[in-house]
Formats: sequence, structure tokens, C-alpha cells
Amino acid sequence: MRIDSHHHLWDLSIRDQEWITGEEMKPIRKNFVVSDLKDAIASSRIDRTVLVQTVTDYSETPELLNIAQSEQLVGAVVGWLQIDAPDAIAHLHQYLDLPGAEYLKGIRDIAQDHPDPNYLAKPKTIANVKKLGELGITFDLLTKTPELAAAIKLVRACPDVQFVMDHISKPYIAKRELEPWRTLMSELATLPNVLCKVSGLVTEANWKTWDVIDFKPYIDHVIEIFTPQRLMFGSDWPVANLGGTYSQIVELAEALTSGLSPSEAEFFWHKTAAAAYRLAQ
Repeated sequence: MRIDSHHHLWDLSIRDQEWITGEEMKPIRKNFVVSDLKDAIASSRIDRTVLVQTVTDYSETPELLNIAQSEQLVGAVVGWLQIDAPDAIAHLHQYLDLPGAEYLKGIRDIAQDHPDPNYLAKPKTIANVKKLGELGITFDLLTKTPELAAAIKLVRACPDVQFVMDHISKPYIAKRELEPWRTLMSELATLPNVLCKVSGLVTEANWKTWDVIDFKPYIDHVIEIFTPQRLMFGSDWPVANLGGTYSQIVELAEALTSGLSPSEAEFFWHKTAAAAYRLAQ
């Protein structure tokens, strides 16, 4: 079995994706719906997926739940809350009253490039994330290196919450920069309630000229510090189309994890994601 723990869908006729700007982003400035996903994964042996929020808009998550309810391929949804807002949990309960609410397995907010690098460590953020944990809902961390210290504080403050670090925290692969990402990720990995997605790699490298070797120092490090039992595959499709096709993303992940034993590979390809998002196997 294989699970893609991280992908997106959007329809520009329903909602603009304002972050998709400029000539270099043009390849993904179009609709990506379930039929496109099915076409993309056709040769990659993907059995289930986790559909993740894209925009900071409370109307998006109900649409994602509706997709999950109607499409067997989508096994879970990671929705959005403004996690430092006083009414965040009220919005969560509105989601939980909707048809398809049983697919809401995770919540995410956008901390990467946030004007406040301490956003994830704010008292209200911590209080709201603790409430997610009480409801059995996973919290996805979306950070780059400048926000990693705050992410560590949040995870330490919420030992009863299941966290998932998206995209190995987006290290600066194109610059071949390892520190301070490597040291901060090592600290994060000492906390047992955080898992890590091996996803979003090619968009942090040179989109046109990347090679498998470019990613090895980063993936070897997360394999060492998290162990394969705490890692999961994610495509970050269709954003990843900026740097490669779906099948190329899968082939890259296969190459970078070729040293795993069969039992370790089972965790990477499906067991870790199934546990993080409570998917039936």
C-alpha cells in the first residue's frame, strides 16, 4: 500500500489562488481537480491520499471535506484555522458539524514566511493547539528555518498533540545550506510527538536542474534523526509540478529511501501516514 500524505486541489473558478503569481508559477496557474489527480498518480501505485488546505479561507475546508466524502481515493483532510485567533476552535466546531467531518483528521496554519517568526509559540496558538489534541486532531507544521525555533516551543508545550512537520521544514536546498536547519531539526526530532513528511523537495531545489544527489544530505539527516518509522511520503502535487511530474517525485522518493529495509519502507510509504491521520489500512 502507498499513501500520498500531502497534496492539494483547487478550482480557480471557485476561488483564486493569490499566491500563484509571476511567469515562473504559470505551470500551476490552472485548475487541479480529482480527475487530474487520478491521471497524475496512475503509474505511481498510490492507494490513498491526504488532501491539504491551500489558502487561508474558512470556506475552503468544507469544500475539501465534500471531496473526501465523495471520492474514495481521498482518505483524510487537513483543513485550515487561523490558529492564534480567539474564535479558532469555534470555527473548528463548525467544521465538525458538516457532512464529511469524519474526514477532518488534521489542521494547518501558514507559519512559513510569517511576519512574526514566533507565531507558533504565541500563548493563544499553544492554547488552541492543545484543544486540537483533546479532540484527537493532528496539527501540521508549515515552516521554513526561521520559524523552526517557535515550532519546537509549540511541540514541547503540547506533549499530548500529534504533530506532523510538512516538507522537512523547507530547507534551502538550492543554496546547499544545511545549518541552522540541521541542528534545529535534530532538536525537533527529540520530541516523540512529531512526525515528518518527506515532501515538497523539488520546489526548494533548482526547479530545472536538480538531481537526486542534491537532496541526499537532507533526507539522510531526517532518516537518521526521525528514523523511518516517523517519516512519510508526500508529493506536494500540484505545487511540485514546478519542478517535476508526479512520477518523477515518486521516483525521487524511491531513490532517496532505497536503503530502507522492507519493514522500514512500509512505514515510509503508508504506516506512518495512516497512524498520523487515522486512516483505515
